[in-house]
Amino acid sequence: MSSAGPTTRWPVNIGEAARLSGVSAKMVRHYEGLGLLPRVLRTEGGYRQYSEPEVHTLRFIKRARDLGFSMEEIGALVSLWQNRRRASASVRRIAQKHAEHLAQRIADLQQMQDALLHLIHCCQGDERPDCPILEELAR
Repeated sequence: MSSAGPTTRWPVNIGEAARLSGVSAKMVRHYEGLGLLPRVLRTEGGYRQYSEPEVHTLRFIKRARDLGFSMEEIGALVSLWQNRRRASASVRRIAQKHAEHLAQRIADLQQMQDALLHLIHCCQGDERPDCPILEELAR
């Protein structure tokens, strides 16, 4: 599961943390700024140094983003993930609410697609200027 091979030497710099986690260096900084990732150690020269657990957290955040969770939801999920005394009911509540939000978005997108397909069907698509698509948009 880990992209880190047996030769990865920890800690790693931001570029390597980005590569290992699949998150851009810009987003690594952004997540750190949002507090989703704790402030990391820095070298005397000020370069960030990431440990294996921090890269694992970045992978967690990336997977949550891939599933469409908001930054606020991800913050709550990261906190719950790191809290070994968490109640799984709290995690389930966040996931259920997100699934319901996705279902509503899907329904809204389906309605938009249906309306657009109807307009496309009504449009002759010929050389005449009459166009029900433009007429509907202008209404």
